[in-house]
Amino acid sequence: MWRRLRSALRSLRGSPAASPHGGGGRPPAAMERAVVRCVPSEPKLSLRFVLPDGSARHMQRDQAEPLGRALARIATNAAKGYGKAGKKSKKARAEGGAEGEAAVPAVPAVRLFSRDGAAVAEEVPNAAAWQDGAVLHIGDARYRVERNPPALTELRLPRSLLAGFPVCPKVSAEFAVPQHCLFRWFREQRPAGGGEAAGEAWVETAAAERVFTPSNALVGLRLKLRCTPGDGEQRYGPALEVESSSPVEAGPGACTFDARHLYTKKVCGHGSVRAVSYNILADTYAQTEFSRTVLYPYCAPYALEIDYRQNLLKKELAGYSADLICLQEVDKSVFVDSLAPALDAFGLEGLFKIKEKQHEGLATFYRRDKFSLLSQHDIAFSEALVSEPLHKELCEQLAKYPLVQEKVLQRSSVLQVSVLQSTTDPSRKLCVANTHLYWHPKGGNIRLIQIAVAMSHIQHVACDLYPRIPVIFCGDFNSTPSSGAYSFISSGGIAEDHEDWVSNGEEERCSMSLSHPFKLLSACGEPAYTNYVGGFHGCLDYIFIDRNALEVEQVIPLPSHEEITTHQALPSVSHPSDHIALICDLKWK
Repeated sequence: MWRRLRSALRSLRGSPAASPHGGGGRPPAAMERAVVRCVPSEPKLSLRFVLPDGSARHMQRDQAEPLGRALARIATNAAKGYGKAGKKSKKARAEGGAEGEAAVPAVPAVRLFSRDGAAVAEEVPNAAAWQDGAVLHIGDARYRVERNPPALTELRLPRSLLAGFPVCPKVSAEFAVPQHCLFRWFREQRPAGGGEAAGEAWVETAAAERVFTPSNALVGLRLKLRCTPGDGEQRYGPALEVESSSPVEAGPGACTFDARHLYTKKVCGHGSVRAVSYNILADTYAQTEFSRTVLYPYCAPYALEIDYRQNLLKKELAGYSADLICLQEVDKSVFVDSLAPALDAFGLEGLFKIKEKQHEGLATFYRRDKFSLLSQHDIAFSEALVSEPLHKELCEQLAKYPLVQEKVLQRSSVLQVSVLQSTTDPSRKLCVANTHLYWHPKGGNIRLIQIAVAMSHIQHVACDLYPRIPVIFCGDFNSTPSSGAYSFISSGGIAEDHEDWVSNGEEERCSMSLSHPFKLLSACGEPAYTNYVGGFHGCLDYIFIDRNALEVEQVIPLPSHEEITTHQALPSVSHPSDHIALICDLKWK
């Protein structure tokens, strides 16, 4: 076998250069596909093709290996395939009474030609040899090489579909981007007269976009999506299809955010920035027995389900046409499988910072055509406090109060800091901070320490690393406007005798005088409440802006009290969280 193989390869090397599109005056055979996956970070490339006998071959070869060895292996595989086909043919002849021996299968000639028709030398490494558009010869068969063609690795539809709410598929691809994929939506054919459907089971809709919003006419029907991956360079890979696991259901009707969308139909101009801050209520907290029976007993159980709430959240957030969205209480799975794919479809790039001890964290989204990400500077408060020299003085002061120190270091709260640059004016940069402070009503002293760490860290980023860039600081601060935390942020300092230093009694008194250099303003003012549950309502969420560099163009009005209390409190069938989103349009001074 090896003697015949070497002879075949030798004869190819000694023969005149053949045309990659045919040979010996014969008409060229139909071109098959040879799919090559070659990623620089991986040691091997993969090669997939189907031999003329119909058997599929999937080979892994070292990227640095000379092409000649790979071609020899292909020839060996092809000869084995031909040998099997020959045995079947011999058996068929024997059964039919035919005489004579079957011919011993010859090792096919195997060569690779570049796009311009030149034979690729056998000493060229595989990584350089297998280029897109090259032509592989295996005997008389011709294969066009497709190097790293667009391919879908995941296509998934949400479990819950509501009429009037956007259906955003999760699309994961290799060598492709969702923005350049092709989408075709189908609906189930409604059975006539209650019997089985006549004709095809699926009917194509007019929609050809990545996001599809089913109408009320589709209630009771399942959906199907066919996606063809594309890379933006007119290359497309094989399509995948996915069917919804459940039919479209009726939506809840009017939602609390519908009237707000009237103010946010369009994205702001390039001189303005629309910012959103929103605690979206983590599923890990909404789906406890305590939440269902004590915190939110007034909320219909199905309206606490994450699949239902995600429908509302995606419609709400998409409708704000925001440039910046800072979210708190974001489950990791919700970010990865739901929010990031959905908001990506609306032009927003997402960043995530998890709390190490929980399954939820912070998410910051920014509009791709307005901003690019320069750097990220996320921290966990407790970790940064003890490990970063920046906080050495604060850490030494805190050590004088061991009870408070212990509580601060036990907290898993994090700070997400992203530096963004305008895509139209590179001189304009923003430091966008996002946080969710300690929740306990008697934890005012803990929150003051967390804010001190946050402000020192933001100062390091916005003054030292990127001198004089404006700050936008969003979050759920778990602090009302009368609190020390709010005063500290907005005034620039906190006195050592402030009452919040003894928020949990004298035994946890912690007296410090702290300050920061920023001039921050609550862009949305001090609403009556941003959190409205059965046992509490108050203003806990803020968008603080650098008043020296930014000013407020407009604040999107919050839902009316009547809308909030239609179903007693939040969350409800028409509102997905126990908090209310803050939205404002800012402009550069």
